[in-house]
Amino acid sequence: MTAASIRPSSLADRDAIIELHRRVAVIGGGIAREPDEITSELVEGFLTRATTTGVALAAWRDGQLVGEIHASRMVPRCFSHILADLTIVIAPEAQGQGVGRALFTELIRIVREERPAFARIELWVRESNARGIALYESLGFTIAVRVSERIRVGDRYETDLLMLWTR
Repeated sequence: MTAASIRPSSLADRDAIIELHRRVAVIGGGIAREPDEITSELVEGFLTRATTTGVALAAWRDGQLVGEIHASRMVPRCFSHILADLTIVIAPEAQGQGVGRALFTELIRIVREERPAFARIELWVRESNARGIALYESLGFTIAVRVSERIRVGDRYETDLLMLWTR
């Protein structure tokens, strides 16, 4: 297995990102969106916001997109020190291989070294996503808020956690 190379995402990656997000959404339990909610307009919107106000990164292996992370500056201005609306997706076949850690490590490096205006990074994660929570905690994120029954999954509800990384 070759290591993934990480580079900034752009609108040129739109179709590969749509396909990756849809593949991950089919599995369930990770990203909040269903496959049919992942549209060109959605991806263009978050890529535009992240590339202009935040950070957008893609992980490639052997010419295939295997991971993507993006986050944007929060608005209004009183929240402009927060990098939020964060989503990370890892291809099913690449999960558990360090791609997510590599993407987050680069995102945090960029914030630390290149984006001093950001004092914190926020992300939401399902309480049932134990692997994700363990990864985020190992990277310095802490649980700030627990919101019961925030996520509807069919006829039941899940608890959502707000996690923070602070400079």
